[in-house]
Amino acid sequence: MVTDTTHRVVLPALGTTAFLAVTDPDGLAPAEQVLRTELAAVDAACSRFRSDSEISQLHHKAGEPVVVGPLLAEAIGLALRTAALTNGMVDPTVGHAVRALGYDRDFAEVPADAPGPVPAAVPAPGWWRIAWDPAVSEVLLPRGIMLDLGATAKAMAADRIAVGAAARAGCGVLVSLGGDVRVAGTPPEGGWRLGVGDDHEEALTEPDVTVSITSGGLATSGTARRAWRRDGRPVHHIVDPRTGDVAQPCWRTVSVAAASCVDANTASTACIVMGAHAPQWLQQCRLPARLVGDDGQVVTTAGWPGSGGEA
Repeated sequence: MVTDTTHRVVLPALGTTAFLAVTDPDGLAPAEQVLRTELAAVDAACSRFRSDSEISQLHHKAGEPVVVGPLLAEAIGLALRTAALTNGMVDPTVGHAVRALGYDRDFAEVPADAPGPVPAAVPAPGWWRIAWDPAVSEVLLPRGIMLDLGATAKAMAADRIAVGAAARAGCGVLVSLGGDVRVAGTPPEGGWRLGVGDDHEEALTEPDVTVSITSGGLATSGTARRAWRRDGRPVHHIVDPRTGDVAQPCWRTVSVAAASCVDANTASTACIVMGAHAPQWLQQCRLPARLVGDDGQVVTTAGWPGSGGEA
């Protein structure tokens, strides 16, 4: 979370906290308008918790081709791109698996310890089963598949808001949606200073490490923030598509910097699922990252300043 500006707006959105900061106070009002408009549009298109959302209507029409609106089309296209780039480590067809773990409503409403056993885990059907024609925004969702775009839609919203708000406000803009960060426009001198930690809200005052960015995005994925218990068993929101169960313990949090928030979130989420191979993969991708193991040990890659340092 950004640590050094007073020109800001903070509000609840998409089941988390939306944070917007600008370099010019005169740009705050127009930037906030972009923020609110985009958040409402993304929620209406992509929320699996709303019966009236476009994605919920798509689920009802599974088995038949459907032409979707431009925002859902963008989200689906990005989700399929993410799945392809990560070799299926991040797969949008995990909807039923996430729901079975108890994440079937806005996270604030998920019981801290939900009763009843977790159903037997089943591997995700697979992103390659979705028939997608981007030329006409037509999707054919096979029956029995539920999409969960959470791994990409929130990051997409951060990208869209930052770019749109910077253009409208004519100044530097930072957007954070639950710790998924994107900056656009001319940054403040020295860049935007961001606190990074297990909890994006606690990182505002007590960061584990502070970094500065001048462009692109930074995302943190982890198993500590959106976690609960199901029939006494600890579970969290990141599912391994290969098993349909929560990702196996390895990394508590992974923070990645990239050209966009979508790319950063793609990598950070994939690393949680990937486990021990993640640092090698990040090095091959030349992505700066900070990985914190379940034992508290920190690993950094590709130029990240390291534990306790500053960029």
